[in-house]
Amino acid sequence: MINLYKKGAWLINGTELMEDGSEAEAWIHSLTGKNAPRKEEAAKNTIAYSILAEHNTSGNMDNLKIKFDKLTSHDITFVGIIQTARASGLEKFPIPYVLTNCHNSLCAVGGTINEDDHMFGLTCAKRYGGVYVPPHQAVIHQFAREMLAEGGKMILGSDSHTRYGALGTMAMGEGGPELVKQLLGRTYDIKRPEVVGIYLTGKPIPGVGPQDVALAIIGAVFANGYVKNKVMEFIGPGVENLSADFRIGVDVMTTETTCLSSIWKTDSIVKDFYEIHGRKEAYRELQPGAVTYYDGLVYVDLGQIRPMIAMPFHPSNTYTIEELNENLMDILDDVERKAQISLDGKITYTLKDKVRDGKLYVEQGIIAGCAGGGFENICDAADILKGSSIGADAFTLSIYPASTPIYMELAKNGVLADLIQTGAVVKTAFCGPCFGAGDTPANNALSIRHSTRNFPNREGSKIQEGQISSVALMDARSIAATAANKGFLTPATEYAGEYRKPKYHFDSTIYANRVFDSKGVADETVEVQFGPNIKDWPQMPALTENLLLKVVSEIHDPVTTTDELIPSGETSSFRSNPLRLAEFALSRKDPAYVGKAKEVQEAEIAREEGKCPGEVVAEVGKALEQVRTVYPDVNNENTGIGSTIFAVKPGDGSAREQAASCQKVLGGWANIAKEYATKRYRSNLMNWGMLPFLIQNGELPFKNGEYLFVPGIRRAIENSAREVKAYVVGESLKEFTLHLGEMTADERQIILDGCLINYYRAGR
Repeated sequence: MINLYKKGAWLINGTELMEDGSEAEAWIHSLTGKNAPRKEEAAKNTIAYSILAEHNTSGNMDNLKIKFDKLTSHDITFVGIIQTARASGLEKFPIPYVLTNCHNSLCAVGGTINEDDHMFGLTCAKRYGGVYVPPHQAVIHQFAREMLAEGGKMILGSDSHTRYGALGTMAMGEGGPELVKQLLGRTYDIKRPEVVGIYLTGKPIPGVGPQDVALAIIGAVFANGYVKNKVMEFIGPGVENLSADFRIGVDVMTTETTCLSSIWKTDSIVKDFYEIHGRKEAYRELQPGAVTYYDGLVYVDLGQIRPMIAMPFHPSNTYTIEELNENLMDILDDVERKAQISLDGKITYTLKDKVRDGKLYVEQGIIAGCAGGGFENICDAADILKGSSIGADAFTLSIYPASTPIYMELAKNGVLADLIQTGAVVKTAFCGPCFGAGDTPANNALSIRHSTRNFPNREGSKIQEGQISSVALMDARSIAATAANKGFLTPATEYAGEYRKPKYHFDSTIYANRVFDSKGVADETVEVQFGPNIKDWPQMPALTENLLLKVVSEIHDPVTTTDELIPSGETSSFRSNPLRLAEFALSRKDPAYVGKAKEVQEAEIAREEGKCPGEVVAEVGKALEQVRTVYPDVNNENTGIGSTIFAVKPGDGSAREQAASCQKVLGGWANIAKEYATKRYRSNLMNWGMLPFLIQNGELPFKNGEYLFVPGIRRAIENSAREVKAYVVGESLKEFTLHLGEMTADERQIILDGCLINYYRAGR
């Protein structure tokens, strides 16, 4: 089904494939009649390289400085981004910037907060020359596909699922500070990423959808990091056997592999997509060169893929549905065992109580958002459900078309009526089910969803209040088959009926009527509208020469997600208020974290005010006294005081910067990790002036609650040091080593200045 090459791979004329090795040179000569090029030259023939080269401003393809063509954000992130840019001198959006309102669309929490954020977005779009998409019109990524993507272009979004590679657009999801840099005319600075070929062959069998293909790939590459921080380039003859909607559905899920970005070869099917959406000029044919070298290759036989399920609590926890049904109790045992690691044993968790007469019963089905809410997914699901009923028991089914144009077409062609007749509820374009702001299941319920993630508590349950529900990811087709079977898990391959495959007609009238588009014209007479919850960022000090850090949380899960660092769901309403949002940091993972961090922060506040920090927090005074036995020059001016957390592998999941900024505003100076799950989380740490320390595998030299002293850290950053000496402060000072990893000159300066806002205020 899927094979990972152990070495690089050569692709000839887009179809012939060979793993790199001693026979490769002769093979290439036999096919082309020419000597094989050097790998370095053949790697320039990837689609990814050509797009990166067109957008690189550094003149050095090893160290890229990228300027994007367009930007996009939603209402969880755009307030903080624009506020940061405004504080740094923003006068006009320099490139198209789309502000969608698909996350905080419900106003049940926080009174006027959500709508205040929306009005902030609308007035900023007018003042600075942007595009504003009102609530319920489209989810961020569907609007971008319909109205923003272009062949050969690059888009940066403040959402991790910013992926438009299937349409020939290289897109990346990053934390808000990276968008701020683009708004201020700066660049996205990275080492040139490796490119991994995703070679598709064959054709999916009926009942297999894009989520099945995506989950199969994620299951093969996540744990081993095969594509981590690399570009996935989709090639091979199997691409032509997939519709545009199918490709989009696979592409959006590449984020869950931890890759940096994605790109696909394009063809007449993609050309038709652009023509249907009234933008035929946006199409560009993209193909790899005649002889292309990839740094790795994933071989995917589409015809061998079967309906998949990603069990709680990660998209990589994958099985075929057939395998699950055949080995139900054994797999549920394994899922429950893994769950106890993620849940820290805080709550009883079982799925075995859902086994009825040897079959797994689920209480909820959701088809939604940028992954599931596409036209073909919903139409195929309707065909499977046609003439059936979801029943009158616990099972419910909700469907969220990804945009109003899709919703309109479903209404026009009769699919909407077919779905409603089954008992399904068809709702507006909203990302809520994906991050816990809509359709939270009952306690201990299992939901099957065609959405992007199934992390612990991401569906909205609150473990700190004794609640636990969980999500398994599936394709819309198998969700529909399960719904037709009244909630008993069923693969769509058991459906023997016909798929009607109605033609899609895109009607842009709703956007013309409702979307505000400045056409890039800024109007400085417009006053930005603020609500009482929209607050400026608090002052943040520059990095001191030394640091005294208290370890206030220690997390030993194999992976820590951004949802665990700052929960989603109802907390999203407070994302325009940094201090109020920070109260939720690690609340579901380590409820004691906020109190511990704030206690240490009191000592730092005293230091900054010229007072004695040891008089405010006695244990800080004791730690400083011990440090001065070896470093007598330590004083208020040269030694900052703050907190740090340890996690094995933090930062999987969302691009949201608040996973880092909430720690920062609570006095966090650093993270310590064995590795960072994603490039974007590490970037978020540095953009908020936090040190992304690494520590080697093995037993930790410190434990939760202990103080660490890092002498000369400012000088180490100034001198581009790769490692620093640190001490555990106890009855004596116990030395150990922290590593810093690679940083650009700008990243080092941002850390020295204390955060990106300070960096820009300094005129850098």
